[in-house]
Amino acid sequence: MKVGLFDHIERSDRALADQFDERLAFAAAAEQAGFYCLHVAEHHCTPLNMVPAPSVYLAAVARLTKRIHFGPLVYLLPLYSPLRLAEEICMLDQLGRGRLEVGVGRGVSPFELRYNKIEHDKSRDIFIDAFDCVVEALTHETFSYAGKHFSYADTPMPLRPYQQPHPAFWYGSSNTTGATWSGDHGMNFVANGPTGFAKPNIDAFIAAFAKRGGAAQPKPEFPGGAAIGILRHIVVAPSNADAQRIAKPAFEYHLASLNWLRSRHGSAASGLNVPRGQTFEAGSAEGTVIAGAPQAVIDTIAAQSEALGINYLVTYPYFGTMTNADARRSLDLFAEKVMPAIAKL
Repeated sequence: MKVGLFDHIERSDRALADQFDERLAFAAAAEQAGFYCLHVAEHHCTPLNMVPAPSVYLAAVARLTKRIHFGPLVYLLPLYSPLRLAEEICMLDQLGRGRLEVGVGRGVSPFELRYNKIEHDKSRDIFIDAFDCVVEALTHETFSYAGKHFSYADTPMPLRPYQQPHPAFWYGSSNTTGATWSGDHGMNFVANGPTGFAKPNIDAFIAAFAKRGGAAQPKPEFPGGAAIGILRHIVVAPSNADAQRIAKPAFEYHLASLNWLRSRHGSAASGLNVPRGQTFEAGSAEGTVIAGAPQAVIDTIAAQSEALGINYLVTYPYFGTMTNADARRSLDLFAEKVMPAIAKL
């Protein structure tokens, strides 16, 4: 099993410039520890996410690091000009010399889409049209495209991606419709949510992927040629009690960030499609947050890996109110004690 790193970079009580510096240093430390990829989210109009333009942030990551892969999980395709996004993808892939991993999605929050003048019930159709258009742009030096939402005629693309024909695509899904679509397209896949909730989505992806016959761009570092992952908040400390002391306030602050737009709109439904316990204890019980001493963390990851059939763990180790010191200690313990054990899974 390979291990990745995920971050929203949510708003904290620290100066944002300092927060960016801390997170970039954290990414460099993750590279030294052997993490496979840094994935960052894209959200808008919410303190949950301070990198609503992920390409800008990832350009800094590309120049700071040399080995770790990086990419959005995901670009919200309905919010982009496909031509502009294809150009950004080419630039980032060149800056990182072929380390870019391109996550794509339609956006799970109806509030964020509406702020951008997109209706949620139309977003999947726009997403699919945008995706097809981006692929056309990335694979031709001059391209034309005629879709319901986007069209281009005889458009030059002098920018080319470093990876040919283009960087691998990733999809994060919390439903079987999206999971099946990504499997049909031979993508890499990451699920979210409680173990019991994630299982049907992973199964749907695996079935569609197998029916397709394999990955669109096989990755030999993953069994089967593609990453099949789960996202988990993970805090490691010398003892279970110490890890839980750090994780509980951090996770509950993070839950407030996740619910911030819902609360602002007085909505009873988040529209985020992922059921979550609303306390640290509930998150621990459902498997979305793993906090403990190294062996306890290893045991929990091993049990979830067996239940879900994954080959990739996307860790979320720095969130909420966590101090930089606590996050770095957790990263170091994870790299030293946990990673060697789960690499064998």
